Amino acid sequence: MNFPRPRSLNGLILVGFGLVALPLLIAVIWALVNLDRVAEQSEQLVFTGAIAAESNRRINEQLSSLERVARQYQVLKNPDSLQLMTQDLQSFEALLRDMAPLVAEVGAIELATSLGVEAHKIIGALSNTAASDEELIAAIALFAPMRQRITSLTDALTAHVDTKLSALQETARNAQRVSAWQVAALVPGTFILVVIFTLLVARPIRQIDQAIGLLGESGFSKPIKIKGPTDLQRLGRQLEWLRLRLLELAQEKNKFLRHMSHELKTPLANIREGTELLLDGSVGELDNPQREVTDILRMNGLKLQQLIENLLSFSAWQAKSEILTLTDFEMRKQVISVAKAQRLALKAANIQLKLEVDDIIVNADQDKIRIVLDNLLSNAIKFTPRGGLITIRASRTRRSFVLEFGDSGPGIPDDESPRIFEAFFQGSREQGGQVGGTGIGLSVVLECIQAHDGSVELIDSDEFPGAHFRIHIPQERDAGQTKLAAHG
Repeated sequence: MNFPRPRSLNGLILVGFGLVALPLLIAVIWALVNLDRVAEQSEQLVFTGAIAAESNRRINEQLSSLERVARQYQVLKNPDSLQLMTQDLQSFEALLRDMAPLVAEVGAIELATSLGVEAHKIIGALSNTAASDEELIAAIALFAPMRQRITSLTDALTAHVDTKLSALQETARNAQRVSAWQVAALVPGTFILVVIFTLLVARPIRQIDQAIGLLGESGFSKPIKIKGPTDLQRLGRQLEWLRLRLLELAQEKNKFLRHMSHELKTPLANIREGTELLLDGSVGELDNPQREVTDILRMNGLKLQQLIENLLSFSAWQAKSEILTLTDFEMRKQVISVAKAQRLALKAANIQLKLEVDDIIVNADQDKIRIVLDNLLSNAIKFTPRGGLITIRASRTRRSFVLEFGDSGPGIPDDESPRIFEAFFQGSREQGGQVGGTGIGLSVVLECIQAHDGSVELIDSDEFPGAHFRIHIPQERDAGQTKLAAHG
């Protein structure tokens, strides 16, 4: 099921930020609402507590004033005291009316009403001019129960405030617990949303990165298709256009190489044929200086032929048009044949060739292996100084055969070793010989070995002061079945 999503990268990022921030915003709003509610309840509680405390103080003071005036009237029986006592009663009743809402909230209406009734009863008894001293004393004695009722009312108000305080504390604790659960749920939820939107953004960017990497490695065969926001899809289409353009240029380059190589082979064949005729004495015997010059011509003709064959092989491998022709052949004979073809170059540079090749039969494309041997030996001759040594080894393991080339040249600089198998790359070290290389010899070697599912690597060892190449080519047969007899 395809869910609707923003079409642009900016829209996707904004939606992602919105979805990540929305739960956090809701949690903050909820916390603010609860904080506001707790603050309001706290304010009401403080207000109620203050009113209760003030009412308790005033009612106690009013009762004390009323009792004092009543006792004065009991002793003096003057009209002024009676008038003051009546005023205090009115003030006492007014205070009870002011406390009515709070008393009703506490549920102590009956207790407050009894205070008013008792106060009227006392003042009525004291206002009776015919009352005896015993009746006046009994009326005055009613102030003590009134004080007890006021104490009970105070206790009720205090208990009410304590209950509200406990409820407020519980509300605060509940809000704290809910906030903690929200945080515990928001953290993984937010993390999941971040991961989801990161993947939605990172996947097309990773596809673009891989596509650019393939283009950088000359991987033009795989179409580029980017899925994601429209702007990234548009960038993918531009990369696809670039891939097609680079593929077209690569094909044009290979076509040019093939045509030029074929055009060069015809005059070169005539040059070689003429050189062979001179060496064979078909046009007359040559003296030693003439033969030496003719040998040099023949040697450089062979080098030119090798360069042209490398160009053709490289072009063919780039076009992926060549296939392997696997046969069984003797590795030692192949190595000796290549060494003989290069004998003039070895002799001219006074380079010794050391062969450590086992008598083994390998299964591979003989022409491609010859190209590998020829290129590696030619490369070693170029960089080995006069009087140097080149070593060729070939041995067989259980599942592959190993081919090694080592020389006593200056070696390959560390900063250039990652690029030596790149096509047309030529190092900074000076080459020998009359004909310079094209920089594709090692590239062709790599192509030939990879076609056999093998590997070629530059070894960093102390055995050879110069370059040391090691090649592994897998073999299907057991090594014991391909071992030659000593005089077989």
